[in-house]
Amino acid sequence: MVNALRYFGWPLLVGVLVALLIIQRYPQWVGLPAHNYHIREAPAALLPQQGPHSYAAAVSAAAPAVANLYTTKMVAKAEVPMLNDPLFRRFFGDNLPRQRRMESSLGSAVIMSPEGYLLTNNHVTANADQIVVALKDGRETLARVIGSDPETDLAVLKIDLDNLPAITVGRSDSVRIGDVTLAIGNPFGVGQTVTMGIISATGRNQLGLNTYEDFIQTDAAINRGNSGGALVDANGNLIGINTAIISESGGSQGIGFAIPIKLARDVMQSIIEHGQVIRGWLGVEVQSLTRELAESFGLEGRPGIVVAGVYRDGPAEKAGLQPGDVILSIAGAPASDGRTSMNQVAQTRPGDSIDIEILRNGKAMTLSAEVGMRPPLPTQQERTQEQKKER
Repeated sequence: MVNALRYFGWPLLVGVLVALLIIQRYPQWVGLPAHNYHIREAPAALLPQQGPHSYAAAVSAAAPAVANLYTTKMVAKAEVPMLNDPLFRRFFGDNLPRQRRMESSLGSAVIMSPEGYLLTNNHVTANADQIVVALKDGRETLARVIGSDPETDLAVLKIDLDNLPAITVGRSDSVRIGDVTLAIGNPFGVGQTVTMGIISATGRNQLGLNTYEDFIQTDAAINRGNSGGALVDANGNLIGINTAIISESGGSQGIGFAIPIKLARDVMQSIIEHGQVIRGWLGVEVQSLTRELAESFGLEGRPGIVVAGVYRDGPAEKAGLQPGDVILSIAGAPASDGRTSMNQVAQTRPGDSIDIEILRNGKAMTLSAEVGMRPPLPTQQERTQEQKKER
């Protein structure tokens, strides 16, 4: 028996392996379904598509409307500890000379209209004593700040020159991931520079850069000095204001952010017409509904945000909102996260009433709130004075 197995074993094993290979390659021979798959191939006429060999026309159209900014401000030098010594002040009093130094910074701006209105970043011009605008055609002039909006990091400037080359505004809400973008600005003060990339993402938020965030992300190189410059499409139309980068080294690493021109244009128009950006406000602090909180409220799988605090005499308090309430919807829109819901309120006209659906102690109810006007953020000087009072 053993000899028979030795004699017939190898041929039998080889036969089984061959049969398995045949079944795998031709399953329909033994009644099994065939391994069908389909690959979509582009028509031959579409394969040779190529982009333009040059973006010079787009740059020629947009670059003259991008200006370089040079700002200066006087800042106090670090105080000598001895000057704060009570014994020292007893002899010399408080009338001590304060040393100051001039601090300069770089940036960019976009000429939005022939009348001389420019858009740039608030962090470029904040607290500046002097702002010099240098145009591509060689002209230089001083600019004055018409208004700023720290919550979107935008500022509107005004210059008085003739024959200004205003940029053509595109549609930032129509851009697509993968579209070619050009960043134009004044990196490191070397002069106007153009870099190319693509749109990497849209609608970026929760980055902790601004209060209201809806960034276009691009891998076009953006460096210090590009802030406030133009992000344009392949035709030279403005789609964003370059604002920030994420970088471990401080230089461009291909993760840059621009404020969509649709948002920037609305902010500019409000500043020019009203002197400030008018936004709706409820006067409420909220936090995301974590999994643990959702389980405790019995809201697994449902959107909601938790009221963490209510401003005294604010619209939310007048409407009856209380800390611990869970907001389920605002004006009929689900409250999926705090930032989205607060942006929704900000876009509501002050004075309008909105319904707020909440859950309190397991009971659903609907409150009506009259939206107020969001108060402006305190300036750096006001914050400093408030800190001194607290001390």
